[in-house]
Amino acid sequence: MEGLFDYSLWGLFLASFLAATVVPFSSEVVLTAVLANGTDIFSAVIVASLGNWAGGMTSFALGYLGKWEWIEKYLRVKKETIEKWHNRLYNKGAFFAFLTWLPGVGDIFAIGLGVLRSNIWIIAITMLAGKFLRYVVWAWLSGLAF
Repeated sequence: MEGLFDYSLWGLFLASFLAATVVPFSSEVVLTAVLANGTDIFSAVIVASLGNWAGGMTSFALGYLGKWEWIEKYLRVKKETIEKWHNRLYNKGAFFAFLTWLPGVGDIFAIGLGVLRSNIWIIAITMLAGKFLRYVVWAWLSGLAF
């Protein structure tokens, strides 16, 4: 992770992107380090949000493709897991898109919403809002808030 600090906002974008996939990664640590090194808080929160949103939308797109072999192989999410969440996700897609920032289940939400062919505009907007709020709160909790 140390190499990501060298590239400041690019590293933050990459860390945030990876954290929104099933790759176990903590973008919050990178955000805190970037802010501690004097990066503008507004820029850092925007970059982290966009990176995390892009990663989440990538998971959504993979789910939308609907190739279970790819989802199981590359994202390590079983078909049974998505089917279990089907009814919960189907009627409350925007709510679950907002919660895609949650560790562990957020990736499943994004993939499941793609599999269900949820409205991409609603998903994209609510997912971005949730991820943005996540980083605003994290920056505030880090004591580096606006």
